[in-house]
Amino acid sequence: MEIGVYPTRKALAIADEQGLDLVEISPNANPPVCKVMDYKKFLYEQKKREKALKSKATKVVVKEIRFGPQTDDHDYEFKKKHAEKFLKDGAKLKAFVFFKGRSIVFKEQGQILLLRLAQDLEEVGKVEQMPKLEGKRMIMFIAPKKK
Repeated sequence: MEIGVYPTRKALAIADEQGLDLVEISPNANPPVCKVMDYKKFLYEQKKREKALKSKATKVVVKEIRFGPQTDDHDYEFKKKHAEKFLKDGAKLKAFVFFKGRSIVFKEQGQILLLRLAQDLEEVGKVEQMPKLEGKRMIMFIAPKKK
């Protein structure tokens, strides 16, 4: 393979002689940089690389846990165990208190409940978003801690 600066016709002739393609690598350079290669093979390799990168990328799973403003201790413990399992499995957790009808008066109870959950789960997860009221829901996000 000869390296150097060639006129376009000569470069095309060299590529044709070897049964390969002349591919423009960086068109903005002066003169533009081209390479003699098998273009189909190049595209195949590129797709393969992208696929490998995509498979390594982690997909974020968000699990939801719903509480009422007056959730009792047994229900709370049961849901806390599920939350712990979700976080250990690497999923994000969206915990929310749903206020029905007039129960919106108990906003403080909902916030206390979510903060208690955050405190109980601090070994396995860290709070990403503090409790925030959105309409009839008070939402809090917890992300799993990195191992």
